[in-house]
Amino acid sequence: MLTLTFLGVVLGFFGERVLQYTHRTGLFKEVEPFNPHNCHLVKGIDGGSEDIHVLPNGLAFISSGLKYPKIKSFAPDRPGEILLVDLNDDVLHPEPLQLSEGIDASSFNPHGLSVYIDESDGTVYLFVVNHPMPDFKSFIEIFKFDEKQKTLLHLKTIKHPLLKSVNDIVAVGPESFYATNDHYFDSASLRPLEGYLGLKWTNVVYYSPRDVREVTSGLYSANGIAISNDKKFIYAVDLTGHTINVYEKHANWSLTFIKAVDVDTSADNLSVDPVTGDIWTGAHPNLYKIFNYKDEDPPGSEVIRVQDIHTDHWIVHRVYVNNGSVIQGSSVASPYKKKLIIGTVFHKTLYCQLD
Repeated sequence: MLTLTFLGVVLGFFGERVLQYTHRTGLFKEVEPFNPHNCHLVKGIDGGSEDIHVLPNGLAFISSGLKYPKIKSFAPDRPGEILLVDLNDDVLHPEPLQLSEGIDASSFNPHGLSVYIDESDGTVYLFVVNHPMPDFKSFIEIFKFDEKQKTLLHLKTIKHPLLKSVNDIVAVGPESFYATNDHYFDSASLRPLEGYLGLKWTNVVYYSPRDVREVTSGLYSANGIAISNDKKFIYAVDLTGHTINVYEKHANWSLTFIKAVDVDTSADNLSVDPVTGDIWTGAHPNLYKIFNYKDEDPPGSEVIRVQDIHTDHWIVHRVYVNNGSVIQGSSVASPYKKKLIIGTVFHKTLYCQLD
């Protein structure tokens, strides 16, 4: 009887884990395409546009060419790059930015990115999560943007034991930022256990040259991160938890959890509308297909807009939905005036005119 009881408990536990895993990864979820806007693909971007950051003047940085373990790449032998586009144009013309000395362009593998603008002189600092190939370690590269020369001047490489599996960052100073770790285990062979067992072991880390510490934890898979327009709140995605979490930011850089907004999909990177404060994200309705890619059944895409997130009556609105026939694996959606640029982990880029 004890043996049978034990087996029943074990089977029940793993059965529940399988059901939860199925829900978190959208294993059997299908989507109905919804495209109400005038959208067209951006020529010249075929290897992904994993993250996008738009400057106040409409120039946008794009991280392209990400190679991520167990994820599809349409350009596996081409180094990653940072592209520049001008969202004031009706037709986008991506320009690859030249990297200065101090960074190995041949192994460059950009992931999440963020911008800090020095209010005293307008200097633009670009922070990039870099996983140099072939080792795929996590480093943070800080560049200064030279708009006239279309160059990124490399200033500093940051590495730290707490920054072991960085997915995304949000810059809060010329050398300081918050970063999300999307995995707990360093070993690639152990990382699948996090998803299968439903371990809430990932976190958000605050970094400055004088202070590095975990500021929140308890996430299935911490992913996109952003800061509110008034700089009082931090938003962080729990990819497989299907939530955008809201935290109050304090003067000592600590965070206090406020709420978790369920978006019913695997949200990825975040963008905050500079005018309305609405939160935009590219999302994965069927995350399982991202890690188990099939040409005949590609991953779909969603764009989510969250309005009034600081009230008790927030609205989660699906702005764009596609089954993979146009774009696959949307990871970011960034608004600028009446336009929207939608990036993907490894596929194409979409540019839309909003109503």
